[in-house]
Amino acid sequence: MLDRDGPVPLYVQVAEMIQERIISGELRTGEPVPSEAAMEAEFDIARTTARNVARELRKRQLVHTVQGEGTFVGPLGVPRIKRTRAVYMIIANDIIARIRRGELRPNRALPSEMTLMRQYGVAKVTARQAVAYVRAQKWVFTVPHRGTYVSDAKDWPNE
Repeated sequence: MLDRDGPVPLYVQVAEMIQERIISGELRTGEPVPSEAAMEAEFDIARTTARNVARELRKRQLVHTVQGEGTFVGPLGVPRIKRTRAVYMIIANDIIARIRRGELRPNRALPSEMTLMRQYGVAKVTARQAVAYVRAQKWVFTVPHRGTYVSDAKDWPNE
């Protein structure tokens, strides 16, 4: 639980929580630490606070950052554990499954980018990639300046 009114800065408190995950083995050497977007969603903090968390963890020599790939547990040079599937594909497949189950109905709006970002703890670009993939598969269509909507069932791909 974060103490938002106490003397310890939020980024230090979150860094300590992630440090505990590393020490306990919940986050192993080579694994990615939560992204800035995931920290924003999980801890209800600002993006700059999330950046400061990564900076604090680097200062403590618990993690290293690879430009364009993320922040990983352990020192630079440690083999990184890659995700088996891209995050945007996991989200896209979840959206498709929700359409098939009828949770997201034809001609109704898809959740907004902001909702997807919060729900999955991802950055805007990842949410956009997921929606773009689902659109390319014809599960949804976009109306400029209005939003993205679930396609009619007759237009869904045959799989």
